[in-house]
Amino acid sequence: MRTSKHYSNVGTTKRVDHEAGRHRPKRAAAEPAECLSCGALYVGRRWVLPETAHESPKHQEWRPQRTVTCPACKQIKDGLPSGFVHLKGRFLADHRGEIERLVLAEAGRAAVDNPLGRIMELKEAGEELVVSTTTEHLAKRLGQALEKAFAGHVRYDFSHENKLARVYWERD
Repeated sequence: MRTSKHYSNVGTTKRVDHEAGRHRPKRAAAEPAECLSCGALYVGRRWVLPETAHESPKHQEWRPQRTVTCPACKQIKDGLPSGFVHLKGRFLADHRGEIERLVLAEAGRAAVDNPLGRIMELKEAGEELVVSTTTEHLAKRLGQALEKAFAGHVRYDFSHENKLARVYWERD
């Protein structure tokens, strides 16, 4: 039976990470493990902060047996950011200290949920400030926090092919 509808698989096909997850390990790390650089712990197939690892009754007497490098530290070492937050405008020049404190505080709050989401670098590029992050989710969260605290205009651009987010915040 023929219909007049024209279907295509453009909206239903899964987008593929063309970088093939180079920064991700092929297999899950063996438990228990601790990151050499940042001290994050691998518990229950998740990376957690050391303060929250002992809340589970399963791991009350848990001690890390292996030392490894977590995916975020590898990503920082390799210089492979997954998110960029571009900040610009006259408001940035006048309130730069407040904005930087907000960005760092929000990244600290986000680390409780996901310690692999970190700020890689705060870099000044001309009249704008560029914050690079290890996850696209942290970049989005920083944009939302800036909009909530200081208003302004935020634009989100996501690349569906290589897991990269660019967030643009501006206020004059």
